[in-house]
Amino acid sequence: MEKEFWRWTEESWVNPDISEWKGLCLTAGVDIGSTSTQAVIMADKKLAAYASIRTGSNSKNSAVNAMNKVLELTGINIEDIAFTVGTGYGRVNIPFADKTVTEITCHARGANYIYGPTVRTILDMGGQDCKAIHCDENGKVVSFMMNDKCAAGTGRGMEVIADLLGVPIEEIGDRSFMIEKNPQPITNQCVVFAKTEVGHLMREGWTKEEVLAAYCQAMAERVVKLLKQNGMVEDFAITGGIAKNVGVVRRIETLMNVKALKSDYDSQIAGALGGAIMAYDLLERRKRREKRNRG
Repeated sequence: MEKEFWRWTEESWVNPDISEWKGLCLTAGVDIGSTSTQAVIMADKKLAAYASIRTGSNSKNSAVNAMNKVLELTGINIEDIAFTVGTGYGRVNIPFADKTVTEITCHARGANYIYGPTVRTILDMGGQDCKAIHCDENGKVVSFMMNDKCAAGTGRGMEVIADLLGVPIEEIGDRSFMIEKNPQPITNQCVVFAKTEVGHLMREGWTKEEVLAAYCQAMAERVVKLLKQNGMVEDFAITGGIAKNVGVVRRIETLMNVKALKSDYDSQIAGALGGAIMAYDLLERRKRREKRNRG
């Protein structure tokens, strides 16, 4: 079987401090992106478990598979979850969602949880687009901007380059620094033309590491334009799969003269995590409304 260099490692986690699930208020968030899907369960508004898997050709199946994985981790049933929020570009296809919320809102809330209340600027680098988001101390969106949906500045573009060069995607960041001097960035923003340019550079004698450095630099410069358009207010954080690529992150930090916040949480779960937080808030709101109606 031919090796798939683009294939990143799917991840899952369950909170070891939770031994008894009965009596807890369980909410969930599911984020269906173009390349990955995450499901998060929160218990009394604390992160309890998550799963991050590859988005398949069917959004509905991806949502079900991600949720089933996290349910297996916890040993609970879907009926035990009081409220579920769906988000991401495939949010309308989540069959068990009680409500859908935009990914902008969910990423801001999730980043607020992951990085803390000091975060003010969030760069979400997803599979098919990038978003620059300003939020307040509560994770409420103040403003945002999105780039055009072109793979060149996204996770999907990085997957294409990984396969083209035969470099495992999780090695790209580190290998992009294994160079004697910084090359000029890739000039083409469209991933189709970028592939042609990469082929040309390889024929000219560039090493794989030099090409990776040029591509990571081009990606960093592209998203920095977006950040500058929306305005940079510290503290700064990055969410999405590209946040794990040190080759892009460090170049963004250099260009912006700012350090991105670090966290032990998985940067890819921000959207689903924010959805689970929103689910808790919506559930509490519904309870208050029902109480008023009874009164």
